[in-house]
Amino acid sequence: MSSTSPKKHVAVIGGGILGVSTAAHLAKGGAQVTLVTAGPLADGASSRSIAWLNSSGARSAGYHYLRMLAIDRYRTWSARHPESRGYIRFDGALKWAGPGESFRETFAFERAGGYDAVWVDRADVARVAPDVNPDAVAEEGAIYNPGEGWVNMPDFIPVLAAEATAHGARVIEQAGNVRVDVQHGAASGVILGDGTRLPADEVVLATGGAVPAQLAALGVTVPDATPAAFVLFTDPVDVEVKTVLNTPRVAVRPMPDGRLVLDADWAEQTVVTEDDGSFTVPEESVQGLLDEASKVLAGNPRLTAQRVGAGLKPIPGDGEPVVGPVPAIAGLHTVFTHSGATLGLILGELLAEEILTGAPSPVLKTFRLDRFDAAAAPEAVGTGAAGPISTGAWAPVHQ
Repeated sequence: MSSTSPKKHVAVIGGGILGVSTAAHLAKGGAQVTLVTAGPLADGASSRSIAWLNSSGARSAGYHYLRMLAIDRYRTWSARHPESRGYIRFDGALKWAGPGESFRETFAFERAGGYDAVWVDRADVARVAPDVNPDAVAEEGAIYNPGEGWVNMPDFIPVLAAEATAHGARVIEQAGNVRVDVQHGAASGVILGDGTRLPADEVVLATGGAVPAQLAALGVTVPDATPAAFVLFTDPVDVEVKTVLNTPRVAVRPMPDGRLVLDADWAEQTVVTEDDGSFTVPEESVQGLLDEASKVLAGNPRLTAQRVGAGLKPIPGDGEPVVGPVPAIAGLHTVFTHSGATLGLILGELLAEEILTGAPSPVLKTFRLDRFDAAAAPEAVGTGAAGPISTGAWAPVHQ
């Protein structure tokens, strides 16, 4: 990446995968970069993500293309950094339908788009995924996606941050409640929690589930579907688990140290948001996830909880990414998305390139903030940001 404009000073707010990736790509491209984050790096949504690398299920064509680019970037990173194979893996993923449902249409949808998907009869599950209990799989069988994988963000983000600093970026952790400094309708830098002002030519807001509220404070509205959610980290298990599982009652992802990460929609819905903004996870939800995960793993191992991570799970109002300039405030850019793990490298790269060159990325055209204004027009009713989306196939939520 090369810049056609003078060297810029860019402040990036947010220490998760999206903020750190953007900062690293900006620094590599020659910008002067200051990354600021309220707490330590990787302490928000990035620290409590299943982090399943995929483009599974039904998606708009533009979103599917973006996700395929995203997976490509992880494969490239892994090839260039052999040490990353401890925390970036592509050992495949398996999913199956719940009672009264079928994934045959989902399989047909994926194959029609050229996605790597294999239909596996229940009797053959042990061949492709020996860590899965075949008896737990739907009678019709399951979809195996050989090219999918996972990334462990608490391991990956510090490596990206180190790359950013190696290219001259300044990283400020524990900065408190960081705000965008807006002067005369333009972003002029950031204000740290202690009131310190850091000037910058441009600012990137990448604070996950906090983005809608922070933009609202600046008079900018972004439709928001962000829920409270949690993931459960188990103690290390004695059996080897490699396959990412997205099942009707639990999602399972291995970790580098032998632990597992678990979540589920039904469990997420039990999280209680307290008056002080903290989150409480019912004990029965924790035990329920452990029980469900045991059922889908070969040998039904006894699982125990090490800890839970609860907080906001960033999801824009229409489910697709919001990336790029904030039209109402010159010099301000934002990145707000679900599937931050999958999209982290590619969105950081494309957003950084836009800032450095001033040239909009065609890949990001349908993911701009101002699409929501267009969606309110009568002629836009019934279509997504990138055209109609098939409703006959399943779209995953554990991403």
